[in-house]
Amino acid sequence: MTHLLLALLFATAPSRAAQEGCKWEKLSDPQAGVEAWVQRCNFGDRKIDFFAKDRSLFMRYSDGGKPDAVVDVIDLLPGETAEAGLKRIFAARTPKSLASRCVLAPFHGNDPTPAGVKRFTFVPDAKYKKELDAKNDSGDIPEPPCGAWGDQPDDVEYFETQSGARKVLYVRWGQDTPLFDDATLHILK
Repeated sequence: MTHLLLALLFATAPSRAAQEGCKWEKLSDPQAGVEAWVQRCNFGDRKIDFFAKDRSLFMRYSDGGKPDAVVDVIDLLPGETAEAGLKRIFAARTPKSLASRCVLAPFHGNDPTPAGVKRFTFVPDAKYKKELDAKNDSGDIPEPPCGAWGDQPDDVEYFETQSGARKVLYVRWGQDTPLFDDATLHILK
């Protein structure tokens, strides 16, 4: 039922107004495994749009540079719970010296979370956090304590699970409100 509600919500409209110079459009790619409301933007000398490739949603800039992956779709193993899958995915992409010192935790950076969705990140365990707090008194933005797939001190990134889905998302929200609608991301079966 929750999955149906998410699909109905997705089909109606994005959750917020488009940024000035942009318009919302629905992007659905069964091969990538994701649907999203994304903004196509025209800022005069810079245009921004989105496309799906392989198992990711990318943001592309007309003035050059490599497109940025903003959402990755990652399969769970047969019989694997979402939380167990997140731990496996994180451990496979993170140096063991960091992964062993980080724990799965709920992510609350851009609440409210839609119905049927859970968001997670990896944060330092209590002992590691105490060590980090003792070292970082400079006021500088530290390196991500749990690596590229863990909690980010200067960016919003998180894992997302959706009720009934056999995949999870890794969402790179960024520093500012993204040009994709994180509240209506939908994992396709």
